[in-house]
Amino acid sequence: MSRINREPAFVLSSAPWRESSLRVEVFSRHHGRVSLLARSARKRQSELRGVLVPFVPLTVSWFGQNELRTLHRAEWVGGWAQPQGKNLLSALYVNELMLKLTARDDPHSGLYDALQQVMQALAQATHGHGALRVFEWQLLHACGFAPDLQYDAAGQTITADGWYKMLPEEPPQAVEEAASDAVYVHGSTLHALFSGSLHTDEALNEALRLNRMMLDFRLAGNIHSRHLVQQIIDFHRR
Repeated sequence: MSRINREPAFVLSSAPWRESSLRVEVFSRHHGRVSLLARSARKRQSELRGVLVPFVPLTVSWFGQNELRTLHRAEWVGGWAQPQGKNLLSALYVNELMLKLTARDDPHSGLYDALQQVMQALAQATHGHGALRVFEWQLLHACGFAPDLQYDAAGQTITADGWYKMLPEEPPQAVEEAASDAVYVHGSTLHALFSGSLHTDEALNEALRLNRMMLDFRLAGNIHSRHLVQQIIDFHRR
């Protein structure tokens, strides 16, 4: 029987399972997304009660070889508190993307690091928008849904001052100027996404349009947390 001890992980979701247990979906550093059964976790005396929370780093231990493994232990690692306000909604959005775009038992330590970085940025309210856009791109790239950002469709190096037409699952296409028939971004924005350092408002806005196009192509606009945010915005505008 396979046994994993003290594996770094984040909780992506949890749901009641039978009378007193939880079914928990986690993303771990070395084993990817794993589904765990936390037996009796909802009982008041359980050591797991109150520990299996999202958005903060944990270590988890489990055993079993089936699709649903059995959680043995979970511990807080510490480092930051849960995100608040708008950043909490962004964190929910991050977890939803992870659940919908990653496959179970597909290890990707680089994606775990990206998840850790965006959660820390959202929790500490430091450059949250930029961290979110970079994470979206890193997730798309890790899942094989994003093109190479070093070369265009003709095999030429992306230039910072150039304009590029972006289409789903196609490399950047160099153009003379932007039009209104597609998503266009500056080469400097593609460089910033590639290096993970979005700082200017222009780059953030272009990255937002680009990532939204790529995600909507994959998920057909079926991102519930995004709809929730829009409903909250519409409510406050009344």
